[in-house]
Amino acid sequence: MERIFLDANFLFSADYLENSGLGRLWRLDDIALLSSAYAVEEARRNLILSRKAALIRFEQLVSKLMLSDPPGDLKLPASVRLETKDRPNLRSAIHGEAHFLLTGDARHFGHLYGRRVHGVMVLRPAQYLERRART
Repeated sequence: MERIFLDANFLFSADYLENSGLGRLWRLDDIALLSSAYAVEEARRNLILSRKAALIRFEQLVSKLMLSDPPGDLKLPASVRLETKDRPNLRSAIHGEAHFLLTGDARHFGHLYGRRVHGVMVLRPAQYLERRART
């Protein structure tokens, strides 16, 4: 069973763009969806600011996630360049033993797309869905 970590960008987009297809992940039986309290709260704050009416659906999506919150001493490799606010997402994915971290945040994670960091491959959501379709 694949373990998929969803960052705040993904959670926000899956809810805000209800018909985008990102919600398909919640209907797959052979994966486990993970996130972190940090990512959930960031997505929630952004939804409150931009589309408060979407919060009901958001809470439904979030209720089906397993949360992975790493200990404070979990270090990332020195070669990984991420802003301070984005480091908890990758640390949480590693701690949760995710196979994939899905994010649409190309500005901050783009240089990691297609790379593995401590066993976690960072992908755009579309890359993951294309990969599944091929297998």
